[in-house]
Order: sequence, then structure tokens, then C-alpha cells
Amino acid sequence: MAIMNKTVLITGASRGIGKACVQKFIECGYTVLAPGRDQMDLNSDESIASYISGIEVPVDVLINNAGVNPLSDIGNIDFDAAHSLMKVNFWAPVVLTNLLAPKMKEQGYGRIVNISSIWSGVTKQGRSMYASSKGAINAFTRTAAVEYAAYNVLVNAVAPGYVNTELTKINNTQEQIDVIKQALPIKRLAEPAEIAEVIYFLASESNTFLTGQTIFADGGFSIV
Repeated sequence: MAIMNKTVLITGASRGIGKACVQKFIECGYTVLAPGRDQMDLNSDESIASYISGIEVPVDVLINNAGVNPLSDIGNIDFDAAHSLMKVNFWAPVVLTNLLAPKMKEQGYGRIVNISSIWSGVTKQGRSMYASSKGAINAFTRTAAVEYAAYNVLVNAVAPGYVNTELTKINNTQEQIDVIKQALPIKRLAEPAEIAEVIYFLASESNTFLTGQTIFADGGFSIV
């Protein structure tokens, strides 16, 4: 059943999981706000605040999906890139939640889903900054959930594993991806639409009790 008259804000919506989320929420009757970088620069607190102040309807759902993952070994960390990574992956979701959660509290309804990563629970060479940003998102998710649960504002995170996205192909060769597939219990990568289904449930009115959780949607990767 379509859920009408609700608005969702999705960051990083131009491709991959974010794009699949846009399609899913539109199918289910939501008004979708999916600002591009020219509308809301996640590296800038001022740009985020300006965009939010210009929204004329209540935001019922926030999906903090945007993320970057430049690889670097410890000892060779590019700190400019690392600072930008932390701004986009962690700080921007904090700013957005800080701006929107109080409004959700006032209206007595809200859903926030932060997109984490399997690398917040396990790790791999070159992922120190990315894993740290996603571990921080998990911790922030738990605290936000505790503070807002009593007001029907539920906050969760989804930690995808290997997904068939451009980012996966940038950070892994085809040969590496073939090896990864065989290592996964499910023997394949996830499709973005599959992850969007998990996100949608957590963000929808069907979720009435689940909050403060990080759901690992990884085809069994983290349990073997």
C-alpha cells in the first residue's frame, strides 16, 4: 500500500544504493528530496543548513546514504582526503540529524536510516578512515535512537556488504570481485535494490519497534 503525503530526504541519490532508494520511495508514494552537490554540499555545514532551511514541507524520513571511500594505508594517509571523508560519511549525517530530528520529535513521527558498512564490524587493509567513519555512524545511531525513541522517531543503520555498485568496481578489480563472490556464503554481490528494500522497511510505517540497530545486509560475509 502506498504511503502518501510523506517526504523523504535521501543523500547520495544519484547512483547505486541511493538511486535504488529513490526509486523505491517514489514507488511507495513518497515525495523524494534528493539534492545534488550543487544544492547541498555535504562538506559544508552552512550549505546543509541553507538547504534544510529552504524545505517547505516536513521531512518525515532521512536517509543518510552519501559516502566516499578513498583507500590509504596507515602511514600514507592523505589527511585532506581523510577530513573530507569524515565530513561526508559521518559529520554530514550528524548535522542533518541535528537539524531534522527535533522537527520529527515535534510532529510525533520520524524515521532515520544511516548507511553504514560491513567495514564498521570487520576490516580490511586500506580502510582505516572509512571503517572509522562507519563505526562512528553506528555509535551515533545508537545514541540518537535512545534520545528520540519516546517521540516515535526511530533511528537505525544498515551496513551493506559487497554491492554491485560503481564504488565496489572502483576499489576492486573484476578478478578480485570474482574471488569475493566465491567467499560469500550467498555466492554473489547484492544488487542496490535489495539493500534499498531493507532501508525502506526501517524507514517505513511498517517499522514500529526496531530502533538503535545496525543491520548487516552482507550475504553472510561477516559471519564466516
